[in-house]
Amino acid sequence: MPTRRERLEGGLYGLLIGDALGVPYEFHAPEQIPPPAQIEFTPPAGFSQAHAQVPPGTWSDDGAHALCLLDSLLSRGMLDLEDLGRRLVNWFERGYLAVDGEVFDVGIQTRTALSNLREGVPALKAGPAGERDNGNGALMRVLPLALWHRGDDQALARDAMLQSRVTHGHVRSQVCCALYCLWARRTLEGSSRAWADALASFRALYPVGMEQRSELEAAVRPDVPYRGKGTGYVVDCLLSARDCLEADSFERVVKAAIVLGHDTDTTAAVAGGIAGLREGINAIPSRWRNALRGQELVKPLLKKLLAYAA
Repeated sequence: MPTRRERLEGGLYGLLIGDALGVPYEFHAPEQIPPPAQIEFTPPAGFSQAHAQVPPGTWSDDGAHALCLLDSLLSRGMLDLEDLGRRLVNWFERGYLAVDGEVFDVGIQTRTALSNLREGVPALKAGPAGERDNGNGALMRVLPLALWHRGDDQALARDAMLQSRVTHGHVRSQVCCALYCLWARRTLEGSSRAWADALASFRALYPVGMEQRSELEAAVRPDVPYRGKGTGYVVDCLLSARDCLEADSFERVVKAAIVLGHDTDTTAAVAGGIAGLREGINAIPSRWRNALRGQELVKPLLKKLLAYAA
């Protein structure tokens, strides 16, 4: 079994590597995706890759935003929404924590939220909150909160929802972020039924009649048979990742996410983070760990995280 340290390292690298692996395949329908054996940082010859100007092994906005959240947590020693908002704006305007300082692939709701932040809207109210504003841009970055957090499940779920509101204010996005963080926590603890345990914890925290519980049962519908489609809709992204975790290795998990097509980088980042926690850093193929670009940005933050979590 991997150690706690190996799980923490695996979670962070799993998110970044899943993201980078999915970047070339984004926006393609499932039938256009190469077979799993050919899915690598560099797609097979002749594949019409997304973001063709981006070097192989480069994470996208998913990884950069996750690192923004992690750096904010480690620097402030708390969830500081205004600080997080400033870091996300700095990413967009200056390439903060983006590989090579290059920004690409900004989501619609995130772009709107960053514009609101630049105009002085408080971070807690910056994220669009309509029912159609439920992209996966808050879910894709939230994993570091679960890696860092020392509070109980109630505090973790609360903070996961709060951080969502900086870019995605609807309660549905908040619920998905909270459930994902509880899932990550149970995985970090080594539970063999981490998803079920996380769901039980969420339901205990938010009894029938509460808005969050109603949203879980009516919109997320975690007990209804469902096969994920790999889209950018936050519920589909979360449930797609859950499906991918049925695979028995890190490599199979992230490749299963990419085979779904569509929002491949985010599905693989969300699934890869949990797979890295479950399997540990040593289960992530060394060819991907070695070829991941931007290591100089990751290693100082990881060192601080591991020291904090010791």
